[in-house]
Amino acid sequence: MDNNEILELTTSAWREKVYIETAEHIIKGYVFMPKIGKRNRLLSEILNTNKQFIAVKNCTLEYKLTPQREVESHEFLQVNLSSILLMRPLYED
Repeated sequence: MDNNEILELTTSAWREKVYIETAEHIIKGYVFMPKIGKRNRLLSEILNTNKQFIAVKNCTLEYKLTPQREVESHEFLQVNLSSILLMRPLYED
């Protein structure tokens, strides 16, 4: 992805850093939504969509069942909405 594509994506979409927990994983990364509607409703709109998966970009993946396993970094993951136990904003210090 070149800089122009990144600029276009970030200017036409809200970006939110999130913490996602499933039964087996902890994922920390960014979710995006089009700049339609209110920003403070971003996460609820993502969770209440009629889609089955959400895209998480520039993320880390931790394994809850095998914590000794190294944390993985990924440019992109698809997460099944039905597997999400918890999703919340992840504020940076």
